[in-house]
Amino acid sequence: MKDLKDLNLLDRFLFAEAMEDPENMRDVLEIILGKDVVLKHLPQAEKETRTSPAYRFAKLDVWTEDVDNVIYDTEVQGRNTKNLPKRSRYYESLIDVKLLKPGESDFNKMNDVYIILIAPFDLFGLKKYMYTFQMTCKEDSSIVLNDGATRIFLNTHGTNPDEVSPELVELLHYIENTTQEVADSCISTKIHNMQKRICDIKSSEEVSVRYMQRWEELKMEREEAREEGLAEGLAEGAQAAQLAIIERMVDKGYQMELIADLLDKTPEQIQELLSKS
Repeated sequence: MKDLKDLNLLDRFLFAEAMEDPENMRDVLEIILGKDVVLKHLPQAEKETRTSPAYRFAKLDVWTEDVDNVIYDTEVQGRNTKNLPKRSRYYESLIDVKLLKPGESDFNKMNDVYIILIAPFDLFGLKKYMYTFQMTCKEDSSIVLNDGATRIFLNTHGTNPDEVSPELVELLHYIENTTQEVADSCISTKIHNMQKRICDIKSSEEVSVRYMQRWEELKMEREEAREEGLAEGLAEGAQAAQLAIIERMVDKGYQMELIADLLDKTPEQIQELLSKS
């Protein structure tokens, strides 16, 4: 367990705490998108989205909406789980399904949505800081679908500073190393102001208590799973037994990454077992 003062913004707890501050959220979005953003609602951290008890639930890291009714889901991902492109599709679908009221027939009333994932690795191998995806026509790439959906993957280890804003490069380095030293090396006033607010978070006794409680909750989840036999003897167990255990963990609301970690498998292996049920 890291000390609170040693957390970086790639750590989900600190990211959620920091981005619940609308000034931090606004500054991050403005740097990433290169435009002014005026938020309509306070950001919501770890917003749980579930369409049905029968389906997997997910927690969106930080969700917010601006005055133009554009919705932003911003996620940090410290480890390459090999499923982020499809996970981003899943997050988008969870948001989309709640955008229209029952009986609404005009799909043009759906909000524009941005799914933004920030990671310390390069998903696509071109060493870029930013990869932006929108629907285009395969037969003619000049034709844009204009469905209002944008997915952005940010790589803190990019090597193309001439293709993005210097402020974005500073932000991504700061997200990975959220220290006073890195903040002082930045020119961006937004990052300087963000560092002051994050210093307040790291020195807050109230936040420290929440951090300890969250750590204890995760520890208890692991212990409960092991006590129920969810992590023992699975390598020798029959596939049906493994599947029953995994399904029980899903029903209890365990994150896929935690299930994979407890069972010493990859998330893809867990998904493959579930697909056979």
